[in-house]
Amino acid sequence: MERKVHIVVVTGLSGSGKSTAIKAFEDLGYFCIDNLPVPLLPGFLSLCERDMPDVRKIALGIDIRERAFLKDYPKIFSSLEEAGYRFEILFLEAPTDTLQRRYSQTRRVHPAATTESLLVDAIGHERAQLQALRNRADRILDTGSTSVHQLKAQLTRTYGLVNEGERLSVQVLSFGFKYGLPFEADLVVDVRFLPNPYFVEELRSLNGCSPEVSSWVLQWATARDFVADYTGLLLKLLPQYIGEGKRYLTVAVGCTGGKHRSVVIAEEIAGALKEKQYFVNVFHRDMYLE
Repeated sequence: MERKVHIVVVTGLSGSGKSTAIKAFEDLGYFCIDNLPVPLLPGFLSLCERDMPDVRKIALGIDIRERAFLKDYPKIFSSLEEAGYRFEILFLEAPTDTLQRRYSQTRRVHPAATTESLLVDAIGHERAQLQALRNRADRILDTGSTSVHQLKAQLTRTYGLVNEGERLSVQVLSFGFKYGLPFEADLVVDVRFLPNPYFVEELRSLNGCSPEVSSWVLQWATARDFVADYTGLLLKLLPQYIGEGKRYLTVAVGCTGGKHRSVVIAEEIAGALKEKQYFVNVFHRDMYLE
């Protein structure tokens, strides 16, 4: 198709946050349909292409409630790819105990369970049924330790940066290991080997966006060499990702608290990639946390 439409199929385990994800996509301007029967998907996309020229971003919530889903999706997805549609599968999941707790709190019935006592078995059955689809997914998000607001924020950071054109969107994200790995990261690098400005009294209360901290971190040849080497590696990898049709990439840079070293290095990497005309955004997840 001449007009490129960004299509995200949102699927995964029941209770893992698919409804929250669909709402997030709606806020981002995606045309959203929840629980669309899979056999109707080709016709729906043809209709959008022919009669809805303003629809350029589509999010489709599909899960095990749609009975033909597991049987029909391999053939239908393959036919869409052959027709030139570009789409991806976002698969949401969570540990069984988390899903069990969520269902207990909401008093909802799992679509594969008839009674509360069968809930664990139903979750396991659904997980097994969806394994092949999970293996095919372009992005897998574990929402077990993620709140509704955190999931919305992560999806906004990632999918809100998708270009209308065909350029790869790169997100450079700084974080603190003490607060956990960012689950959206495609590549993670640890810069805790660098001298830490936290132990310099006049720099401790500042963050990596301040000129004083940036200059202090970058005074070390080790830091400058790392930025040059890692950026060089990324510049070799990015064309390969583009060749594989990847639309966005999250590069995460971590230090202990996510306030000083990771922020400085993330800013330097982002600046170097921008100089090479890549579409880059920078986020500092933990910079203002204590």
